[in-house]
Parts: sequence; C-alpha cells; structure tokens
Amino acid sequence: MIWTFLIALYGLFVAIGGIIGYSKARSRVSLITGLGSAVGLWIAAYATLSNRVSGLLLATLIAISLAIFFSFRWSTTRKFMPAGLMTLLSAIATIGFAAGVVMTWVMALDVRSY
Repeated sequence: MIWTFLIALYGLFVAIGGIIGYSKARSRVSLITGLGSAVGLWIAAYATLSNRVSGLLLATLIAISLAIFFSFRWSTTRKFMPAGLMTLLSAIATIGFAAGVVMTWVMALDVRSY
C-alpha cells in the first residue's frame, strides 16, 4: 500500500511540474509530457494494488526515462530549477522503486526450499 501512495505522489509532482512548465513558458510539450508521465505513474500506482512487481517495474521505467531526460536538460541549461530538481527527484524515485522490486522478489523467495 505504501508503494501505491509513493508512486501516486511522484506522479502528482510530475503533473504539477508539467502544468507549471506550461504556465511559465507556454510549453505545450511540458504539459503533454508531464501529464502523460503522470498518468503512466498513476496507472503504475493502481497496478501495484493487484501486482506489486509489475506496478513497480512500470514506475521504475518511467522514473528512469524522466531522470535521463532531465539530466540532459540540466547539463545543457545548467539551471537547477526545474531540470536539476526533477533529475534528483527522478533518481531518488528510480532507486526507491527498483529497491521495492528487489525487496518484493526477495520476500517472495522461499528460503526453506534451498
């Protein structure tokens, strides 16, 4: 249940970032990609309710793609806001979601069978 909340919260931050990008720079690309990524994250959050690993894997893939995109943006603009902040947030989310996948797999192992 905590993973559902964390993924949905990350999706909310991504959606807000897309809306702010549109309101400040009138960038439709920011709005579309921000909301599209947020919807994907909300789908991943919902998927964790029935299949934790698939939802976490989807969230991890989205977080990796956002981390890569914003790290390139940060390296070209050299401005921390918003690219640097989103790079750090996406990197933290990637590590956290990937750790959730590993923890779920490890907990699913039946140690007694080895």
